Amino acid sequence: MPYLGAHESIAGGLYRAFDRIEKVGGESLQIFTRNQRQWNPPPLSGDEVALFKEKWAQHDAMPTASHASYLINLGSGKQELARKSILALADEMKRCDELGIPWLVLHPGSHGGAGVAAGLENVSRNLDAAFALAGGKSAVMVLLETTAGQGTGLGSRFEELAWLLDSSANRERLGICVDTCHIFAAGYDIRSPAAYQRTFVEFDRLIGLDRIHFFHLNDSKKEYGSHVDRHEHIGRGEIGLAGFRCLLNDPRFAEQPMTLETPKGKELLEDMENLAVLRSLLTDSGTPQDG
Repeated sequence: MPYLGAHESIAGGLYRAFDRIEKVGGESLQIFTRNQRQWNPPPLSGDEVALFKEKWAQHDAMPTASHASYLINLGSGKQELARKSILALADEMKRCDELGIPWLVLHPGSHGGAGVAAGLENVSRNLDAAFALAGGKSAVMVLLETTAGQGTGLGSRFEELAWLLDSSANRERLGICVDTCHIFAAGYDIRSPAAYQRTFVEFDRLIGLDRIHFFHLNDSKKEYGSHVDRHEHIGRGEIGLAGFRCLLNDPRFAEQPMTLETPKGKELLEDMENLAVLRSLLTDSGTPQDG
């Protein structure tokens, strides 16, 4: 079965994210290693790293990913923003290496009106520059996240992600994180077994299922093909339970980490409820079923 978990806060210390994922009964975790709205966060201290690794070891080294800062835009044609984005991404990679986190989830970026082709060229060039700055010994894999196609955002079409993977000089250090809300909003249907199969046949044809290393499980507040990124609790949005049942019981993803990015309060009750809903959809047959 997939490893079901959630994105959790690092308030009070990086290691506290493990306390929170334990509270909700999660089996996988996503965090920010620093404030996601800050360009120049302080470096990690030795104590921070040690506490994080100690706590992680107590949780059987559960699958854990970091999400890169939302400020990073590798698709920008503005020289200063591109430079800051390259430096920030390289720092994100270095923090992941220090902590031992194997995956760094990244939004491809926005072309800002310059057009998709120009934006993709910028992402490819700037991504390779960040890898070079982080150093060849970095073990982290950057996972390009599927996006909803909102505004001038890049990465909503599988063809765009395939081009980025193929054009990079660091192809072996790149993978994909699939966000269910985003692909649905981008026009890839997963609401029925037939639609689900069509979507992942297309993904496999263009990219390859073996390039997927992480999932974000989010229902969608907005309708199919809306290109609007609004996350909703599992089963309460436009995707519905049937789509998640297909994904959770797909044997090809049986050992994948899948984390929630749904709204939550301080007590994390929503995470508990969403995880319970997801687990109720698991079957013994290992085959997608209609809902």
